[in-house]
Amino acid sequence: MALTLYVDTARWRAHQKQVQDQFPGMIPVCKGNGYGFGHERLCEEATRMGADVLAVGTTYEAASIKDWFGGDLLVLTPFRRGEEPVPLPDRVIRSVSSLEGVRSLVGARVVIECMSSMRRHGISEQDLGQLHGAIEDVRLEGFALHLPLDRPDGSDAVEEVIGWMDRLRAARLPLHTMFVSHLRAAELARLQQQFPQTRFRARIGTRLWLGDHEATEYRGSVLDVTRVAKGDRFGYRQQKAASDGWLVVVAGGTSHGVGLEAPKALHGVMPRAKGVARAGLATVNRNLSPFVWAGKQRWFAEPPHMQVSILFVPADATEPKVGDELVAHLRHTTTQFDRMLDS
Repeated sequence: MALTLYVDTARWRAHQKQVQDQFPGMIPVCKGNGYGFGHERLCEEATRMGADVLAVGTTYEAASIKDWFGGDLLVLTPFRRGEEPVPLPDRVIRSVSSLEGVRSLVGARVVIECMSSMRRHGISEQDLGQLHGAIEDVRLEGFALHLPLDRPDGSDAVEEVIGWMDRLRAARLPLHTMFVSHLRAAELARLQQQFPQTRFRARIGTRLWLGDHEATEYRGSVLDVTRVAKGDRFGYRQQKAASDGWLVVVAGGTSHGVGLEAPKALHGVMPRAKGVARAGLATVNRNLSPFVWAGKQRWFAEPPHMQVSILFVPADATEPKVGDELVAHLRHTTTQFDRMLDS
């Protein structure tokens, strides 16, 4: 009895192939929890698709992933002077976002991150004059731009990249490779056409692994079902049942990521109204679970436990049976399954 991730393997891989065809030279990204699939599985998929470079989040991830992927590993988190040293092979490429970082990595393979409109990290235009001398002591793999997902001001992602290409060219810096994130296929094609001497390589994670929502599905197994009458007390906090129904114990708790939710950027009146409504219900211990039974998302009977959740299913619904599976709408990047099954 488990929280299971079901994968329609043929459909999932067909989507991977579609993304790969749209983005020639694409670099798959494998970071965090492996987008819900785990590092080892994504390394297998990246190897199967013939990737020569795999992007990872941190040096700690690179240290474990190096045993599962035989190509180069690009660490996306920039090097910081004084960071804990992690033994890594020469096929690991470090991202650098400052002049100090470049000067500290003598002899290393590096990708230099430029400050984009994300304003997260990166070298500035004012650094370029000094950068020319600093790169003589490293093995420069290229420059990189990490771009925003949304542009409410109407700005153009391609123009932002062109702006940096012009600055780098004016500083007489090598432009053989530019690594980019969050560009559409048509935008990448425009850049490649305008700068044929530069190889543009898109670093892609979410779109590659999670772009086809119908290719995967989480399901939690029903472990126990207990009939309750209105007013019966139950659970750790001994709350009263609001009506007749069933307490359904289903695989999937906080250790799996159930009940954990990352903040979302809300746009528009309706999403904000729904957010206010959810917050209001939570104040009276009404929290909607991610589990679906008989076509409806069901309420948590109480906050999820470490490895299971207890749901309340009202008497007017079909009674769940032990061994049934409930579809769960879970965020891949915060979910840890018990098992993964391919079909």
